[in-house]
Amino acid sequence: MTALMMILGIVVFAAGLLFSIAWHELGHLSTAKLFGIRVPQYMVGFGPTVFSRKKGDTEYGVKAIPLGGYIRMIGMFPPGDDGRITARSTSPWRGMIEDARSAAYEELQPGDETRMFYTRKPWKRVIVMFAGPFMNLVLAIGLFLTVLMGFGISQQTTSVSSVSPCVIAQSQNRDACKPSDPASPAAAAGMKPGDRIVSFAGERTDDWDTLSDLIRVSAGKDVAIVVDRKGQELTLHAKIATNMVAKKDSSGAYVQGQYVKAGFLGFSAATGVVKQDFGDSVSWMTDRVGEAVDSLTALPGKIPALWNAAFDGAPREPDSPMGVVGAARVGGEIFTLDIPASQQLALAVMLVAGFNLSLFLFNMLPLLPLDGGHIAGALWEALRRNTAKVLRRPDPGPFDVAKLMPVAYVVAGIFICFTVLVLIADVVNPVKIS
Repeated sequence: MTALMMILGIVVFAAGLLFSIAWHELGHLSTAKLFGIRVPQYMVGFGPTVFSRKKGDTEYGVKAIPLGGYIRMIGMFPPGDDGRITARSTSPWRGMIEDARSAAYEELQPGDETRMFYTRKPWKRVIVMFAGPFMNLVLAIGLFLTVLMGFGISQQTTSVSSVSPCVIAQSQNRDACKPSDPASPAAAAGMKPGDRIVSFAGERTDDWDTLSDLIRVSAGKDVAIVVDRKGQELTLHAKIATNMVAKKDSSGAYVQGQYVKAGFLGFSAATGVVKQDFGDSVSWMTDRVGEAVDSLTALPGKIPALWNAAFDGAPREPDSPMGVVGAARVGGEIFTLDIPASQQLALAVMLVAGFNLSLFLFNMLPLLPLDGGHIAGALWEALRRNTAKVLRRPDPGPFDVAKLMPVAYVVAGIFICFTVLVLIADVVNPVKIS
């Protein structure tokens, strides 16, 4: 049964991956057609074509390797300085430029002179290239909201899971009490597992973050705590102790290995699945975007640890970069966890949502061959042309993005090497969630 559930999880993630790719390319396709650009191909996957059908002037199809997708637009790059495709040069860098330019014209047909990508105004080209990543962002937001508001997420609540018998500094990392340890305020007040804290010092506590912050700022104070115990509200009195507790960052998350002096009540909060309202969902997603941006900028610094995990048997860090194979494995593990089926599905949807958020951020990098590179080229062209217009200088014409293809090949080569490294690490030393 475990193996079957693992396979089911992988299939669910693969289906989500394929849909995400198709959804991304649909953004490019729809806006390109909106602006009259001819699109000969819309493909999901790479390699040999499994299925295709031509409708209008576009061939729609699925390829054998589900690791990406593309649409092909004619005239992605402007012609050479003489208005024609330049003859093949012996220079390898010049050859890259000319190969890219030739590929952009290989399916040019009579009447296509006005349907080429480069002939569109820069703002239209920006929309076409931004539409793909934007579709991933829209999908990520939709999936996140579905889980947060529909299923709920596991988080700490105001219910009591256990009561600590004594005051132990969290920095000491021990559970057993010593005779010299004072009794915890929660134990002295008569708090019991199963109690739900309704209010603290006269303030209503509907969520854990509010309660935690109130406790932290109440060191040394005598406070009244109202708890719901089996349907009856009781008022307990406790003098909040001062203790070394885990530090929180600006978003309310605990900072690993850092501690501060603050108020301490002495109980563990129970964990439960809690549905979020729209405001809380937006706040949660904003935090995730910030974390994703931080992870993306920190990516180069994680390569040495990734190399050691792949080839030297070093432990794989929980926040280590993960590729499609690793994500599919995690998707499989989700369906083997001992949690309700609804939460298994919610976690799987979260995984696909996170994948789409990563796709959006990664594709917005201003580097060719990514969408962000084409956006940067269009914006640079607009700046050049508008500057020339203001200064009453001749129109410099379209910016030739093809001249950046040597850089694009270098960037693509780096991405390929990184992808192979991640793939090896995902196979020999995968990230595990259980």
